[in-house]
Amino acid sequence: MEVLVSHIESIINTSIINSSHLSGGDTASVLKLDTVYKSYVLKYSPRTIAQDMFKAEVNGIRLIAKTNTIATPLVLDCGTQQGMAYILMEYVASKPASKNDYAKLGSQLAKLHNYTGEDYGLASDNFIGSLSQKNNFTDDWIEFYGTYRLEFQLKMAYNNRLLKASEIPSSLNIKSVLKIFCDDIKPSLLHGDLWSGNFLISEDNTPYLIDPAAYYGHSEVDIAMSKLFGGFNSSFYESYHEHYPVTKFFNERIDVYQLYYLLVHLNLFGSSYYGAVKRILRAYF
Repeated sequence: MEVLVSHIESIINTSIINSSHLSGGDTASVLKLDTVYKSYVLKYSPRTIAQDMFKAEVNGIRLIAKTNTIATPLVLDCGTQQGMAYILMEYVASKPASKNDYAKLGSQLAKLHNYTGEDYGLASDNFIGSLSQKNNFTDDWIEFYGTYRLEFQLKMAYNNRLLKASEIPSSLNIKSVLKIFCDDIKPSLLHGDLWSGNFLISEDNTPYLIDPAAYYGHSEVDIAMSKLFGGFNSSFYESYHEHYPVTKFFNERIDVYQLYYLLVHLNLFGSSYYGAVKRILRAYF
């Protein structure tokens, strides 16, 4: 660790006078590094997979930043030092989100979703948590979401002995159901993992997105994830839906899009998520 800190000091060309731990989820450790002039965030991990995960994260941050729709932390460096993968970013001092902050977040997320591509997916694969997320460019949303989101995670759950073969719908069944609910879907740039721990509000009331799992897909995927564990303040949804009004089968799509994230949690954390997965499978498939 001392070698890594010394390396960071060489990058920022000043001494680190203090460090403190920040919450960083399950995939990495996170430090706030203080200098006389400013503070930085250092995210690091010795895991073999971490280098690829961090590269994918930086790619997502920069994709979102290029849209000029919503803020992301400035990435200063990403690499490895003696087997330790790391990302060095600016530190954004944050505060609890107010009703107005949530409204601004909703409006800016809608602007991000207006940034569209020609196909669904991304030029490279990335990660959802520590799990691989396949992003093969596809010109059909039903094919993309059915194959690279639901079927991929369902197969993983079966291989992990978390679901039985009899509980897993066929590819034909999955895509037949999606055809009922998903029509005229634009490939919007998504954050991809939009829960309450992956945004922050700066002290000057600016919303920031962090830790993306970005790709081009249906805008409602981000909304589905935001609703999964308690949801955001109602002003967020009111503001967002001024730009993207609720349409037919919205609630059904939210369920089907939440199924992906519940499968991810099932594969990451085990059988405590089985009941929620099974409920959606029974309801729709």
